[in-house]
Amino acid sequence: MLVPAPQLEALVRDIFIAAGGSQEESAGIAHHLLGANLAGHDSHGVVRVPRYVEWLQAGHVFLGRSAKVVTDGGAFALLDAEFGFGQTVAAEATRLGIARAKQHGAAVIALRNAGHVGRIGHYAEMALAEGLLSIHLVNVAGSTLVAPFGGVERRFSTAPVAIGAPLDGRPIVLDFATSRVAEGKVLVASNGGKPLPEDSLIGPDGELTGDPHMLYGEYDKIGPRNAAGGLGAIRAFGEHKGSGLALMCELLAGAFTAGGCSGPVAERGRICNGMLSIYLSPEHFGTQAEFQRMGRNYVDWVASSRPADPAYPVLLPGEPEAATRAARLADGVPLQPDTWTGILQTAERLGVAVPA
Repeated sequence: MLVPAPQLEALVRDIFIAAGGSQEESAGIAHHLLGANLAGHDSHGVVRVPRYVEWLQAGHVFLGRSAKVVTDGGAFALLDAEFGFGQTVAAEATRLGIARAKQHGAAVIALRNAGHVGRIGHYAEMALAEGLLSIHLVNVAGSTLVAPFGGVERRFSTAPVAIGAPLDGRPIVLDFATSRVAEGKVLVASNGGKPLPEDSLIGPDGELTGDPHMLYGEYDKIGPRNAAGGLGAIRAFGEHKGSGLALMCELLAGAFTAGGCSGPVAERGRICNGMLSIYLSPEHFGTQAEFQRMGRNYVDWVASSRPADPAYPVLLPGEPEAATRAARLADGVPLQPDTWTGILQTAERLGVAVPA
């Protein structure tokens, strides 16, 4: 089914207002979640609403909290989110990084103990809008979902990475999980959405599958999913390469920030994100003109490669998202019936009027 973007955003905003959020914060959360759907990253979009409300009501995450400065070195800073809502505190950290990079030419911002921060590419896009390059490494403390290369037991979180390069007319945003698929894609598939590739998950005996039950165990068609319920794990992408990159995300975003790594964990409960971000200003480095000229010439040349299939030209990171965003703003956001039903049930429990 297709839901018009403005109505969907308004409904999600009203859900978080009813859950105790301010108008401003609830609107920010809704805008971020809808933005993920518009970009085609449905795994980090409105499908998360019921789970976020569950975490909020369980006291795992809090509305109305801001990130606190722990260490401030001017061009670098460490922030503690104190389990504030991820979309709120990560945006605060990003705005600080942008301001410091504009002041110093470069900035490193470490964020710990954040609620689920959502689509990481959003924060790269914030930096792009200010003419800055940025690199974001993320981990999920307390979340073991991914098996390391050669193993079948969970050791990593999905540990996403995003990198943005602000080229005029052709901005580049690379945004991916280091797992074969993001956990949210397993969630979407379990709700009747796009099926997973058949080698996405690995069982305790090494068998490969795309069945979400391998991660969640048994679950109702509509309702919560418990990643601790399954016997299997998500696989790392690219064999040893994704596995190694996930390890470094855990060390840099988890151990270095002192927010904690994915494990070891005695039992599954609260999870939180750590994010290590680097911001660079080409203007301060004195390479702005060359960066634009060389960078744009290069990416245009890369994209001009003769495609293997003439129907599918070579696309640069961020271009599929831009095309999907335009289409979904025009036509509506596609939602699986189970996803839509879950959102409506959450709204009804909170006393929020739902659209016809």
